[in-house]
Amino acid sequence: MKDLIYITGHKNPDTDSICATIAYAEFKNKTQSTPAIPVRLGEINRETRFVLEYFDVEPPKLIDTVKAQVSDLKIDKIAPISSDISLKMAWNLMKKNNVKTLPVTNENNNLVGIVSITNVISTFMDVWDNNILYKSNTKIVNILDTLSANPLYITDKSPNFQGKILLASSDIEADSIENGDIVICDASPEILGKIINKGAALCIITNKGNVSEELLELAKTKNCSIIVTPHDNFTSARLIVQSIPVSHVMSKDNIVSFSTEDFVDEIKDIMLETRYRSYPVVDKNNSVVGSISRYHLISQNRKKVILVDHNERAQSVHGIEDAEILEIIDHHRIADVQTFSPIYFRNEPVGSTSTIIASIFFENGIRPSKKIAGLLCAAIISDTLLFKSPTSTNVDKLMLKRLSEIAGIDPEKFSREMFKAGTSLRDKTPEEIFHQDFKVFTVNNLKVGVSQVGTLDLEIFQPLKEDMIKLMEKKVRDNNFALLVLMVTDIIQGGSELIVAGEEKELVTRAFGAKLEGNTIYLPGVISRKKQIIPPLTSAMSGLNNA
Repeated sequence: MKDLIYITGHKNPDTDSICATIAYAEFKNKTQSTPAIPVRLGEINRETRFVLEYFDVEPPKLIDTVKAQVSDLKIDKIAPISSDISLKMAWNLMKKNNVKTLPVTNENNNLVGIVSITNVISTFMDVWDNNILYKSNTKIVNILDTLSANPLYITDKSPNFQGKILLASSDIEADSIENGDIVICDASPEILGKIINKGAALCIITNKGNVSEELLELAKTKNCSIIVTPHDNFTSARLIVQSIPVSHVMSKDNIVSFSTEDFVDEIKDIMLETRYRSYPVVDKNNSVVGSISRYHLISQNRKKVILVDHNERAQSVHGIEDAEILEIIDHHRIADVQTFSPIYFRNEPVGSTSTIIASIFFENGIRPSKKIAGLLCAAIISDTLLFKSPTSTNVDKLMLKRLSEIAGIDPEKFSREMFKAGTSLRDKTPEEIFHQDFKVFTVNNLKVGVSQVGTLDLEIFQPLKEDMIKLMEKKVRDNNFALLVLMVTDIIQGGSELIVAGEEKELVTRAFGAKLEGNTIYLPGVISRKKQIIPPLTSAMSGLNNA
């Protein structure tokens, strides 16, 4: 498993979730050797995009799971081979890298086959047609490499020898040498001259034999290539078959390979069924990046994750149950995330997770960079609505003042720009509006969803209300919600209109002591989902179950 820590906020991330993730990654990278990277679980809303662009910070990488994937394992980084290299070279590479198979790729590094030890051994055990070099389109460079030979004369850059392989005898007249043949012989001038005159295409001179200038000139006249090997006749005859390209013997059909995106749990079953020594691994472009064997799975570790701004499984990344949670930094109620061992869990009743992150910086004597200080400012302003929210604390105000000095911003002026950018509903569909800040809760076995959207004027939202109600009613049916609530929060006036759907929508009347008008209710002074919406709804649901 790669030594890496993922820092993630919740699904449908808001400004606090994204900024806290980026900021805490900077802190961890300043205080530890294991790399930490910020990631996100959903699209970035307009407010957060404005913040990131304002401070010139790249958004975190988007991920959809922390289940262990092949890309997380330390696979063998064996370079793939070309299909035209010799079996001898493939064998040497296997011995050098202590592997049993090698992936074979084309000029674009795409997987085209696999060559194994079995393929190489077959060159010793099988009875080959003595036209094998022609049938396999063996290149002269392969023959030179396999026989450790030196070229004395080659007819052209890449000759193709169409004849059979022969071992010359002392009775050269009786040998059935024909045009285009490949002949292994010693350097006897008399024998070599006769071989050339019989039309051989290639003479392999053994035992480092010397060839006279006269015979070389004869070879050039007859278009006969001459090479010299240090091996004797027997060894040369045994080795030459290993010069054929791996493309002639490699496995091409029904290749079992894995992608870097494959989940480890899924490839285990395939390995048990097929039981090959190793398997090639390709990326999303089908380019080979290495190979994997069963022993790689034995040492598998879980992905390491730090959660910020949430501690509830329904809001967390897919596969969190298979990951190793190292830390949780949050300012919400304690929910149902479980861990395998004791962890660092910091939960404080402040208005923003970024307030806690800022405190961690300063407690450790570390000054956040100017950009990170700016992100933390934006997150505190966003989550507290510049301290209009009842979740705001003096700690939030203190941190904002200290951070804004580092970031060089005026919080009042910046907040107006940020809220204006974030509350714009232009060109947004009801689906996009509903999901820009949506959280799912389970309370007493009832599935509840609460979304929140801020606006500078509630009247701007009125033309969208009918379509939003239809969307919410459809989500209730399709996803088995007992209750869906959309908070349309007036940032200037400090109140929220609730739009509700679901069989249990009367719980809103019970929770807030006000009557629904159709599907809506206005709550003056209510702007915090965490402190003013979820607790009353939870109490109302508890009363429903008790009744």
